Amino acid sequence: MKINTVLANNETSNIIKNIYPLYLHDLSEHYEDLPNEYGIYDEKTIKTLAQQYEVQNVWFEKPNVLFPYIIMVDDKPAGFILIATTPYVPKTTDYYVNEFFLLRPYRGKNIGEIGAKLVFDKFLGRWELYTNHLPKNLKGQKFWRKTVRSYTNNNYDESTGQTVHGEKLIFRFNNSKG
Repeated sequence: MKINTVLANNETSNIIKNIYPLYLHDLSEHYEDLPNEYGIYDEKTIKTLAQQYEVQNVWFEKPNVLFPYIIMVDDKPAGFILIATTPYVPKTTDYYVNEFFLLRPYRGKNIGEIGAKLVFDKFLGRWELYTNHLPKNLKGQKFWRKTVRSYTNNNYDESTGQTVHGEKLIFRFNNSKG
């Protein structure tokens, strides 16, 4: 099985945009979100997936600031990891995992962990990521604990606290060399 990550661009942005509604559907299980009156998982009154795709264009319009990676398995898309930098990160952070998603057929096979580590290796500095801290997200918490612990050789900080996205389980680590 060949696992790699590919930086999406305007030509391949549709891959992330196609997978994104599945990600929002998965999140609804943790946050008890319901689709809007048009069947779209979005707080705004968005009527079509095409309109929702437009909102995501920012990821493909800010090179060297926003980094939308596709996780590939045997040359097929398996998920995505969206990385943000300044000005979209807390002041004490260089890189932030804004979104992470792996399609269900690829879960439980170490693919997500490998994909995340491949992206971590692309950027050296202070990292931060958040996940839902509630009991409904025990799998997500376990995934990030295992991944970050392994990647950092247990040299990371974990806490629960307030973020711009509400109360979250927060992971912080620094992968700078030297």
